[in-house]
Amino acid sequence: MHAETDKRPELDDLRDALAKSDEELRAFLAEAHPADLVDWAGDLHRSEIARILDNLGPEECAELFKFAEDDLAAQFLEELSLDRIVEVIEMLPADEVVDLLALTDDDRADRILRSVDFERAQGLRKLARYDEETAGGLMTVEYVSIDEDANVGDAIKLIRSEEGPAADEEGGVFVLDAAGRPVGYISDRELLTTPIHTPIKDVMETDLITVGVGADQEEVGRIFMKYSFSALPVVDARGALIGVISAEDAQDVIQEEAEEDIGMLVGTSPEGLQTHRPVIERARHRLPVMGVTVGGGLLIAWLLGEAFPESKQGTSSDILRYLPIVLGLSGNVGMQSSTILVRGFATGEVTRDRIGSVLRTEVLVGFLIGVVCGLVTLAVAPFSEASIPNPFEFAAAISFAICVAVTWSTVLGCVVPIGFDRIGIDPAIAAGPFFMTLSDLSGSCIFLLISSLLLQAPIP
Repeated sequence: MHAETDKRPELDDLRDALAKSDEELRAFLAEAHPADLVDWAGDLHRSEIARILDNLGPEECAELFKFAEDDLAAQFLEELSLDRIVEVIEMLPADEVVDLLALTDDDRADRILRSVDFERAQGLRKLARYDEETAGGLMTVEYVSIDEDANVGDAIKLIRSEEGPAADEEGGVFVLDAAGRPVGYISDRELLTTPIHTPIKDVMETDLITVGVGADQEEVGRIFMKYSFSALPVVDARGALIGVISAEDAQDVIQEEAEEDIGMLVGTSPEGLQTHRPVIERARHRLPVMGVTVGGGLLIAWLLGEAFPESKQGTSSDILRYLPIVLGLSGNVGMQSSTILVRGFATGEVTRDRIGSVLRTEVLVGFLIGVVCGLVTLAVAPFSEASIPNPFEFAAAISFAICVAVTWSTVLGCVVPIGFDRIGIDPAIAAGPFFMTLSDLSGSCIFLLISSLLLQAPIP
Protein backbone atom coordinates (compact mmCIF):
# COMPACT_ATOMS: atom_id res chain seq x y z
CA MET A 1 0.00 0.00 0.00
CA HIS A 2 1.38 3.36 -0.96
CA ALA A 3 0.28 6.75 -2.17
CA GLU A 4 1.61 7.77 -5.56
CA THR A 5 -0.59 10.77 -6.29
CA ASP A 6 -0.01 14.34 -5.16
CA LYS A 7 -3.40 14.42 -3.40
CA ARG A 8 -3.57 12.11 -0.44
CA PRO A 9 -6.84 10.20 -0.06
CA GLU A 10 -9.09 11.15 2.83
CA LEU A 11 -11.72 9.46 4.99
CA ASP A 12 -14.53 10.48 2.64
CA ASP A 13 -12.69 8.79 -0.23
CA LEU A 14 -12.52 5.58 1.80
CA ARG A 15 -16.25 5.76 2.54
CA ASP A 16 -16.91 6.16 -1.19
CA ALA A 17 -14.73 3.10 -1.91
CA LEU A 18 -16.59 1.08 0.74
CA ALA A 19 -19.84 1.85 -1.04
CA LYS A 20 -18.49 0.26 -4.23
CA SER A 21 -17.46 -3.26 -5.23
CA ASP A 22 -14.67 -5.26 -3.59
CA GLU A 23 -12.53 -4.85 -6.69
CA GLU A 24 -12.77 -1.05 -6.53
CA LEU A 25 -12.17 -1.14 -2.78
CA ARG A 26 -8.99 -3.20 -3.27
CA ALA A 27 -7.79 -0.69 -5.86
CA PHE A 28 -8.28 2.13 -3.35
CA LEU A 29 -6.58 0.21 -0.54
CA ALA A 30 -3.58 -0.45 -2.79
CA GLU A 31 -3.05 3.31 -3.09
CA ALA A 32 -3.76 4.21 0.55
CA HIS A 33 -1.02 4.34 3.18
CA PRO A 34 -1.53 1.94 6.11
CA ALA A 35 -1.03 4.79 8.60
CA ASP A 36 -3.98 6.61 7.03
CA LEU A 37 -6.14 3.48 7.12
CA VAL A 38 -5.38 3.04 10.82
CA ASP A 39 -6.23 6.67 11.47
CA TRP A 40 -9.55 6.38 9.63
CA ALA A 41 -10.47 3.10 11.33
CA GLY A 42 -11.40 4.97 14.50
CA ASP A 43 -14.32 6.58 12.62
CA LEU A 44 -15.56 3.38 10.94
CA HIS A 45 -18.10 0.74 11.99
CA ARG A 46 -16.87 -2.74 12.84
CA SER A 47 -18.49 -4.11 9.69
CA GLU A 48 -16.55 -1.61 7.56
CA ILE A 49 -13.28 -2.53 9.30
CA ALA A 50 -13.99 -6.23 8.72
CA ARG A 51 -14.57 -5.61 5.02
CA ILE A 52 -11.31 -3.68 4.72
CA LEU A 53 -9.38 -6.51 6.38
CA ASP A 54 -11.05 -9.06 4.10
CA ASN A 55 -9.77 -7.16 1.08
CA LEU A 56 -6.18 -6.87 2.28
CA GLY A 57 -3.49 -9.53 1.91
CA PRO A 58 -1.41 -10.81 4.85
CA GLU A 59 1.44 -8.40 4.17
CA GLU A 60 -0.90 -5.39 3.98
CA CYS A 61 -2.67 -6.46 7.20
CA ALA A 62 0.71 -6.75 8.91
CA GLU A 63 1.45 -3.15 7.92
CA LEU A 64 -1.76 -2.03 9.64
CA PHE A 65 -0.70 -3.65 12.91
CA LYS A 66 2.60 -1.75 12.81
CA PHE A 67 0.72 1.55 13.02
CA ALA A 68 -2.27 0.59 15.18
CA GLU A 69 -2.60 1.41 18.88
CA ASP A 70 -3.38 -1.49 21.20
CA ASP A 71 -7.15 -0.97 21.39
CA LEU A 72 -7.48 -0.79 17.61
CA ALA A 73 -5.08 -3.72 17.07
CA ALA A 74 -7.22 -5.80 19.43
CA GLN A 75 -10.25 -4.96 17.33
CA PHE A 76 -8.41 -6.01 14.17
CA LEU A 77 -7.56 -9.35 15.80
CA GLU A 78 -11.22 -9.94 16.65
CA GLU A 79 -12.17 -9.49 13.00
CA LEU A 80 -9.52 -11.90 11.66
CA SER A 81 -9.82 -15.68 11.60
CA LEU A 82 -7.15 -17.86 13.19
CA ASP A 83 -5.68 -18.78 9.80
CA ARG A 84 -5.48 -15.11 8.75
CA ILE A 85 -3.77 -14.16 12.02
CA VAL A 86 -1.15 -16.87 11.51
CA GLU A 87 -0.48 -15.54 7.99
CA VAL A 88 -0.15 -12.00 9.31
CA ILE A 89 2.22 -12.73 12.20
CA GLU A 90 4.57 -14.54 9.82
CA MET A 91 5.19 -11.07 8.36
CA LEU A 92 5.91 -9.38 11.70
CA PRO A 93 9.02 -9.29 13.91
CA ALA A 94 8.88 -11.44 17.02
CA ASP A 95 8.58 -8.54 19.47
CA GLU A 96 5.55 -7.14 17.62
CA VAL A 97 3.94 -10.59 17.51
CA VAL A 98 4.28 -10.94 21.28
CA ASP A 99 2.63 -7.53 21.75
CA LEU A 100 -0.28 -8.66 19.57
CA LEU A 101 -0.69 -11.97 21.40
CA ALA A 102 -0.96 -10.04 24.67
CA LEU A 103 -4.08 -8.33 23.27
CA THR A 104 -6.04 -11.56 22.89
CA ASP A 105 -7.16 -14.13 25.43
CA ASP A 106 -4.77 -16.88 26.57
CA ASP A 107 -6.67 -19.68 24.85
CA ARG A 108 -6.63 -18.02 21.45
CA ALA A 109 -3.00 -16.97 21.86
CA ASP A 110 -2.09 -20.59 22.61
CA ARG A 111 -3.94 -21.81 19.51
CA ILE A 112 -2.10 -19.23 17.41
CA LEU A 113 1.28 -20.32 18.76
CA ARG A 114 0.48 -23.97 18.01
CA SER A 115 -0.24 -23.00 14.40
CA VAL A 116 3.10 -21.30 13.67
CA ASP A 117 6.53 -22.78 13.08
CA PHE A 118 7.70 -24.68 16.18
CA GLU A 119 11.08 -22.96 16.45
CA ARG A 120 9.54 -19.50 16.12
CA ALA A 121 6.80 -20.39 18.59
CA GLN A 122 9.46 -21.30 21.14
CA GLY A 123 11.11 -17.93 20.71
CA LEU A 124 7.76 -16.15 21.02
CA ARG A 125 6.90 -18.00 24.23
CA LYS A 126 10.28 -17.01 25.63
CA LEU A 127 9.74 -13.34 24.78
CA ALA A 128 6.24 -13.38 26.27
CA ARG A 129 7.70 -14.09 29.72
CA TYR A 130 9.32 -10.65 29.93
CA ASP A 131 7.58 -7.53 31.23
CA GLU A 132 6.54 -5.41 28.24
CA GLU A 133 8.06 -2.27 29.79
CA THR A 134 11.54 -3.78 30.13
CA ALA A 135 14.32 -4.36 27.64
CA GLY A 136 13.20 -8.00 27.41
CA GLY A 137 9.74 -6.87 26.36
CA LEU A 138 11.14 -4.54 23.70
CA MET A 139 13.76 -6.79 22.17
CA THR A 140 13.44 -9.16 19.26
CA VAL A 141 15.15 -12.54 19.12
CA GLU A 142 15.32 -12.37 15.32
CA TYR A 143 18.72 -10.83 14.65
CA VAL A 144 21.95 -11.74 12.85
CA SER A 145 25.09 -12.69 14.80
CA ILE A 146 28.42 -14.24 13.80
CA ASP A 147 31.53 -15.67 15.44
CA GLU A 148 34.43 -13.25 15.97
CA ASP A 149 36.80 -15.44 13.93
CA ALA A 150 34.74 -15.05 10.73
CA ASN A 151 35.40 -12.64 7.88
CA VAL A 152 33.23 -10.10 6.08
CA GLY A 153 32.27 -12.54 3.33
CA ASP A 154 30.94 -15.00 5.92
CA ALA A 155 28.77 -12.28 7.42
CA ILE A 156 27.32 -11.34 4.02
CA LYS A 157 26.54 -14.99 3.25
CA LEU A 158 24.87 -15.30 6.64
CA ILE A 159 22.62 -12.32 6.00
CA ARG A 160 21.66 -13.66 2.57
CA SER A 161 20.76 -17.04 4.06
CA GLU A 162 18.44 -15.55 6.68
CA GLU A 163 14.69 -15.90 6.09
CA GLY A 164 11.66 -14.30 7.67
CA PRO A 165 11.55 -11.03 9.64
CA ALA A 166 15.22 -11.26 10.63
CA ALA A 167 16.20 -10.88 6.99
CA ASP A 168 14.27 -7.61 6.78
CA GLU A 169 15.97 -6.05 9.79
CA GLU A 170 18.62 -3.41 9.06
CA GLY A 171 20.43 -3.71 12.36
CA GLY A 172 23.74 -4.98 11.04
CA VAL A 173 25.58 -8.00 12.50
CA PHE A 174 26.61 -8.57 16.11
CA VAL A 175 29.93 -10.31 16.67
CA LEU A 176 30.04 -12.88 19.50
CA ASP A 177 32.85 -14.60 21.38
CA ALA A 178 32.92 -18.30 22.19
CA ALA A 179 30.61 -17.76 25.20
CA GLY A 180 28.01 -15.93 23.12
CA ARG A 181 28.87 -12.53 24.56
CA PRO A 182 28.71 -9.53 22.18
CA VAL A 183 32.23 -8.19 21.54
CA GLY A 184 31.60 -6.12 18.45
CA TYR A 185 29.21 -4.83 15.84
CA ILE A 186 29.42 -4.20 12.10
CA SER A 187 26.85 -2.23 10.17
CA ASP A 188 25.29 -3.23 6.87
CA ARG A 189 27.01 -0.29 5.19
CA GLU A 190 30.41 -1.38 6.51
CA LEU A 191 29.84 -4.89 5.20
CA LEU A 192 29.03 -3.63 1.71
CA THR A 193 32.10 -1.37 1.49
CA THR A 194 34.72 -3.74 2.96
CA PRO A 195 36.58 -6.49 1.00
CA ILE A 196 35.02 -9.88 1.68
CA HIS A 197 38.23 -11.51 2.93
CA THR A 198 38.74 -8.91 5.66
CA PRO A 199 38.52 -10.41 9.17
CA ILE A 200 35.51 -9.20 11.12
CA LYS A 201 37.81 -8.30 14.01
CA ASP A 202 39.56 -5.68 11.87
CA VAL A 203 36.44 -3.66 10.99
CA MET A 204 33.95 -4.24 13.79
CA GLU A 205 33.09 -1.58 16.34
CA THR A 206 34.16 -2.73 19.78
CA ASP A 207 32.80 0.14 21.86
CA LEU A 208 29.54 -1.63 22.65
CA ILE A 209 26.96 -0.70 25.25
CA THR A 210 24.63 -3.45 26.39
CA VAL A 211 21.55 -3.53 28.63
CA GLY A 212 20.27 -6.25 30.90
CA VAL A 213 17.07 -8.01 30.03
CA GLY A 214 15.32 -6.45 33.02
CA ALA A 215 16.33 -2.84 32.30
CA ASP A 216 13.44 -0.36 32.29
CA GLN A 217 12.30 0.94 28.91
CA GLU A 218 12.99 4.53 29.96
CA GLU A 219 16.65 3.62 30.46
CA VAL A 220 16.68 2.05 27.00
CA GLY A 221 15.20 5.22 25.53
CA ARG A 222 17.81 7.40 27.22
CA ILE A 223 20.64 5.26 25.82
CA PHE A 224 19.32 5.57 22.27
CA MET A 225 18.80 9.31 22.63
CA LYS A 226 22.34 9.82 23.94
CA TYR A 227 24.30 7.54 21.59
CA SER A 228 22.06 7.39 18.47
CA PHE A 229 22.54 3.64 18.08
CA SER A 230 20.83 1.76 15.26
CA ALA A 231 20.48 -1.29 17.53
CA LEU A 232 21.15 -2.12 21.16
CA PRO A 233 22.15 -5.64 22.33
CA VAL A 234 20.30 -7.16 25.29
CA VAL A 235 22.21 -9.63 27.47
CA ASP A 236 21.34 -12.10 30.19
CA ALA A 237 22.97 -12.42 33.62
CA ARG A 238 26.00 -14.16 32.05
CA GLY A 239 26.48 -11.39 29.52
CA ALA A 240 25.37 -13.57 26.59
CA LEU A 241 23.40 -11.95 23.77
CA ILE A 242 19.72 -12.94 23.89
CA GLY A 243 18.05 -10.18 21.88
CA VAL A 244 18.33 -6.86 20.09
CA ILE A 245 16.33 -3.64 20.42
CA SER A 246 16.01 -1.65 17.21
CA ALA A 247 16.16 2.14 17.00
CA GLU A 248 12.59 2.13 15.66
CA ASP A 249 11.29 0.34 18.75
CA ALA A 250 13.27 2.68 20.98
CA GLN A 251 11.78 5.68 19.20
CA ASP A 252 8.31 4.31 19.89
CA VAL A 253 9.20 4.03 23.57
CA ILE A 254 10.52 7.59 23.72
CA GLN A 255 7.35 8.88 22.07
CA GLU A 256 5.09 6.82 24.35
CA GLU A 257 6.89 8.04 27.47
CA ALA A 258 6.65 11.65 26.32
CA GLU A 259 2.95 11.32 25.54
CA GLU A 260 2.34 9.61 28.87
CA ASP A 261 4.06 12.46 30.71
CA ILE A 262 2.07 15.07 28.81
CA GLY A 263 -1.18 13.17 29.39
CA MET A 264 -0.52 12.88 33.11
CA LEU A 265 0.47 16.54 33.27
CA VAL A 266 -2.86 17.76 31.90
CA GLY A 267 -4.93 14.95 33.39
CA THR A 268 -5.87 13.03 30.23
CA SER A 269 -5.44 9.35 29.47
CA PRO A 270 -1.74 8.63 28.88
CA GLU A 271 -2.44 5.87 26.37
CA GLY A 272 -3.73 5.64 22.84
CA LEU A 273 -5.23 8.11 20.39
CA GLN A 274 -7.34 10.43 22.52
CA THR A 275 -9.75 11.58 19.82
CA HIS A 276 -10.64 7.99 18.88
CA ARG A 277 -11.59 6.93 22.40
CA PRO A 278 -15.24 6.76 23.56
CA VAL A 279 -16.58 9.96 25.10
CA ILE A 280 -17.38 8.32 28.45
CA GLU A 281 -13.88 6.86 28.71
CA ARG A 282 -12.25 10.20 27.94
CA ALA A 283 -14.37 11.97 30.54
CA ARG A 284 -13.62 9.29 33.13
CA HIS A 285 -9.87 9.73 32.66
CA ARG A 286 -10.06 13.50 33.13
CA LEU A 287 -12.45 13.67 36.07
CA PRO A 288 -9.92 12.87 38.87
CA VAL A 289 -8.05 16.13 38.20
CA MET A 290 -11.35 17.99 38.10
CA GLY A 291 -12.40 16.40 41.39
CA VAL A 292 -9.34 17.87 43.10
CA THR A 293 -10.15 21.27 41.60
CA VAL A 294 -13.79 21.19 42.73
CA GLY A 295 -12.83 20.00 46.20
CA GLY A 296 -10.27 22.77 46.56
CA GLY A 297 -12.72 25.37 45.24
CA LEU A 298 -15.45 24.31 47.67
CA LEU A 299 -12.98 24.47 50.53
CA ILE A 300 -11.93 27.99 49.51
CA ALA A 301 -15.59 29.08 49.30
CA TRP A 302 -16.25 27.73 52.81
CA LEU A 303 -13.12 29.35 54.24
CA LEU A 304 -14.07 32.73 52.74
CA GLY A 305 -17.56 32.37 54.18
CA GLU A 306 -16.14 31.64 57.62
CA ALA A 307 -13.67 34.50 57.38
CA PHE A 308 -16.37 36.99 56.30
CA PRO A 309 -19.63 35.69 57.81
CA GLU A 310 -21.36 39.01 57.34
CA SER A 311 -21.27 38.45 53.57
CA LYS A 312 -23.30 35.24 53.64
CA GLN A 313 -26.61 36.59 52.38
CA GLY A 314 -27.03 34.53 49.19
CA THR A 315 -26.21 37.58 47.08
CA SER A 316 -23.46 38.80 44.76
CA SER A 317 -20.72 38.57 47.37
CA ASP A 318 -21.51 34.89 47.90
CA ILE A 319 -21.29 34.21 44.18
CA LEU A 320 -17.74 35.58 44.14
CA ARG A 321 -16.68 33.03 46.76
CA TYR A 322 -17.20 30.28 44.16
CA LEU A 323 -15.24 32.00 41.41
CA PRO A 324 -12.02 30.01 42.21
CA ILE A 325 -13.83 26.80 41.19
CA VAL A 326 -14.63 28.26 37.79
CA LEU A 327 -11.12 29.61 37.30
CA GLY A 328 -9.62 26.21 38.13
CA LEU A 329 -12.08 24.14 36.08
CA SER A 330 -12.07 26.45 33.06
CA GLY A 331 -8.30 26.44 32.88
CA ASN A 332 -7.93 22.68 33.37
CA VAL A 333 -10.74 21.53 31.08
CA GLY A 334 -9.88 24.00 28.35
CA MET A 335 -6.18 23.15 28.57
CA GLN A 336 -6.96 19.44 28.24
CA SER A 337 -8.94 19.99 25.04
CA SER A 338 -6.40 22.46 23.70
CA THR A 339 -3.50 20.06 24.38
CA ILE A 340 -5.29 17.18 22.66
CA LEU A 341 -6.06 19.30 19.58
CA VAL A 342 -2.52 20.70 19.37
CA ARG A 343 -1.02 17.23 19.70
CA GLY A 344 -3.52 15.87 17.18
CA PHE A 345 -2.57 18.49 14.59
CA ALA A 346 1.15 17.84 15.18
CA THR A 347 0.90 14.04 14.85
CA GLY A 348 -1.71 13.93 12.09
CA GLU A 349 -4.27 12.31 14.38
CA VAL A 350 -6.63 15.23 13.74
CA THR A 351 -6.99 15.82 10.02
CA ARG A 352 -9.19 18.40 8.35
CA ASP A 353 -11.91 15.87 7.55
CA ARG A 354 -12.09 14.87 11.25
CA ILE A 355 -12.18 18.36 12.79
CA GLY A 356 -15.99 18.40 12.99
CA SER A 357 -16.28 15.03 14.73
CA VAL A 358 -13.39 15.80 17.11
CA LEU A 359 -14.96 19.14 18.04
CA ARG A 360 -18.34 17.53 18.76
CA THR A 361 -16.94 14.75 20.92
CA GLU A 362 -14.59 17.06 22.84
CA VAL A 363 -17.42 19.48 23.62
CA LEU A 364 -19.53 16.53 24.79
CA VAL A 365 -16.67 15.44 27.06
CA GLY A 366 -16.46 18.95 28.49
CA PHE A 367 -20.23 19.03 29.01
CA LEU A 368 -20.16 15.72 30.90
CA ILE A 369 -17.33 16.99 33.10
CA GLY A 370 -19.29 20.18 33.71
CA VAL A 371 -22.41 18.21 34.68
CA VAL A 372 -20.48 16.01 37.12
CA CYS A 373 -18.68 18.97 38.70
CA GLY A 374 -21.97 20.88 38.92
CA LEU A 375 -23.68 17.94 40.63
CA VAL A 376 -20.85 17.65 43.15
CA THR A 377 -21.18 21.35 43.92
CA LEU A 378 -24.97 20.95 44.19
CA ALA A 379 -24.52 18.12 46.68
CA VAL A 380 -22.06 19.97 48.93
CA ALA A 381 -22.91 23.69 48.71
CA PRO A 382 -26.35 23.55 50.45
CA PHE A 383 -24.65 22.27 53.59
CA SER A 384 -21.82 24.82 53.59
CA GLU A 385 -24.34 27.59 52.81
CA ALA A 386 -26.99 26.45 55.29
CA SER A 387 -27.01 29.84 57.03
CA ILE A 388 -28.06 31.82 53.95
CA PRO A 389 -31.66 32.16 52.69
CA ASN A 390 -32.67 29.42 50.21
CA PRO A 391 -29.35 27.52 50.23
CA PHE A 392 -30.51 24.87 47.75
CA GLU A 393 -31.63 27.45 45.18
CA PHE A 394 -28.31 29.24 45.62
CA ALA A 395 -26.37 25.98 45.13
CA ALA A 396 -28.45 25.05 42.06
CA ALA A 397 -27.74 28.41 40.42
CA ILE A 398 -24.03 28.15 41.16
CA SER A 399 -23.90 24.55 39.88
CA PHE A 400 -25.68 25.35 36.61
CA ALA A 401 -23.40 28.33 36.00
CA ILE A 402 -20.34 26.12 36.62
CA CYS A 403 -21.59 23.55 34.08
CA VAL A 404 -22.11 26.22 31.41
CA ALA A 405 -18.75 27.88 32.08
CA VAL A 406 -16.89 24.54 31.89
CA THR A 407 -18.62 23.60 28.63
CA TRP A 408 -17.74 27.00 27.19
CA SER A 409 -14.09 26.55 28.15
CA THR A 410 -14.04 23.23 26.30
CA VAL A 411 -15.47 24.88 23.19
CA LEU A 412 -12.83 27.58 23.49
CA GLY A 413 -10.08 24.99 24.02
CA CYS A 414 -11.02 23.40 20.69
CA VAL A 415 -11.98 26.41 18.59
CA VAL A 416 -8.86 28.48 19.33
CA PRO A 417 -6.33 25.82 18.11
CA ILE A 418 -8.55 25.02 15.13
CA GLY A 419 -8.76 28.71 14.24
CA PHE A 420 -5.01 29.18 14.60
CA ASP A 421 -4.39 26.17 12.37
CA ARG A 422 -6.78 27.49 9.72
CA ILE A 423 -5.02 30.86 9.48
CA GLY A 424 -1.55 29.31 9.40
CA ILE A 425 -0.42 30.06 12.96
CA ASP A 426 1.14 27.32 15.07
CA PRO A 427 -1.74 25.93 17.22
CA ALA A 428 0.73 25.36 20.08
CA ILE A 429 0.58 29.11 20.72
CA ALA A 430 -3.05 28.59 21.74
CA ALA A 431 -2.00 26.32 24.61
CA GLY A 432 -0.02 29.06 26.33
CA PRO A 433 -0.84 32.21 28.29
CA PHE A 434 -3.08 33.50 25.48
CA PHE A 435 -5.59 30.69 25.94
CA MET A 436 -5.41 30.69 29.74
CA THR A 437 -6.15 34.42 29.87
CA LEU A 438 -9.00 34.15 27.38
CA SER A 439 -10.47 31.10 29.13
CA ASP A 440 -10.31 32.57 32.63
CA LEU A 441 -11.76 35.91 31.53
CA SER A 442 -14.65 34.55 29.45
CA GLY A 443 -15.42 31.68 31.84
CA SER A 444 -15.60 34.05 34.80
CA CYS A 445 -17.89 36.43 32.94
CA ILE A 446 -20.24 33.60 31.94
CA PHE A 447 -20.33 32.22 35.48
CA LEU A 448 -21.04 35.59 37.08
CA LEU A 449 -23.67 36.51 34.50
CA ILE A 450 -25.64 33.25 34.66
CA SER A 451 -25.51 32.83 38.43
CA SER A 452 -26.53 36.46 38.97
CA LEU A 453 -29.47 36.16 36.59
CA LEU A 454 -30.70 32.95 38.19
CA LEU A 455 -30.45 34.40 41.70
CA GLN A 456 -31.85 37.75 40.56
CA ALA A 457 -28.88 39.45 42.16
CA PRO A 458 -26.76 42.34 40.88
CA ILE A 459 -23.84 41.24 38.73
CA PRO A 460 -20.70 41.53 40.92
